[in-house]
Amino acid sequence: MSLLMSVLLGLVQGIAEFLPVSSSGHLSILQNLLGLQYAEDDNLFFDVLLHLGTLVSVCVTFRKDLRKMFADTADFLRDRRDGEYDGMRLKPSVRTAVLVASGTIPLLLAAPFHSRMAALFSKTWLIGLMLIITGALLSVSDRIAASGGKSGKTATVKDALIIGLAQMVALIPGLSRSGTTIAVGLARGLKRDFAVKFSLLLSIPAVLGSFIVTLFSALKRGIDFKLVPAYIVGAAVAATVGFFAIRILRQVMASGRMKMFAYYCWALGALTLILTLIL
Repeated sequence: MSLLMSVLLGLVQGIAEFLPVSSSGHLSILQNLLGLQYAEDDNLFFDVLLHLGTLVSVCVTFRKDLRKMFADTADFLRDRRDGEYDGMRLKPSVRTAVLVASGTIPLLLAAPFHSRMAALFSKTWLIGLMLIITGALLSVSDRIAASGGKSGKTATVKDALIIGLAQMVALIPGLSRSGTTIAVGLARGLKRDFAVKFSLLLSIPAVLGSFIVTLFSALKRGIDFKLVPAYIVGAAVAATVGFFAIRILRQVMASGRMKMFAYYCWALGALTLILTLIL
């Protein structure tokens, strides 16, 4: 893998992992329609580092929230163990941790079907269709966002499970994970900022799980250490670009302009379907 290829894939991963435009869809288009020579099976360790890069960008963005979630949850569990919990309502940070854990359950149930989902990566007609559906979800999300009022204090486990089911469905290549979970979160009545925040927090266990599974596969296949410097550059690009992509997503969501991403997904989806027919 060349340094240029590593930087390009890092850019795609960093931008499309968090902006609601589907990273899997973009990688499929680059490989299957534009002839990008990148064999993921031969570069599994690079895939590991890309996941690590995007994981770092989320953790850096929400470092204060994560620190408080872990500290308050640890205090809660200690008080329960010592019999000191007074039955008062959970702190919002602890409730958010419970919601993230609950929302991750559907993804765990979908783990056995991972290989089947991966097999869809080469079906560009499906990628195009899923991008168009993503655009529709984003378009609708702007219309329903104004009615939401739920936050970490009031969102329920049922809300988290339904959003988690949406994340599971978004394993289909071309269907944006962030776009789908944000749209469903808004439909469940979440506030704009909390819908984005919960979607991104929910990505942490998802990306971490993928990171661990892929790491074991990469170690089993072996690592070409001559390529590690290029891999590290790509991962650094993914982390840096991902950090700014998250900031852009939060700003766009706050201003109610998610439809701009919808137009992009519709255009790319239509172009993908046309190229699939003529190539």
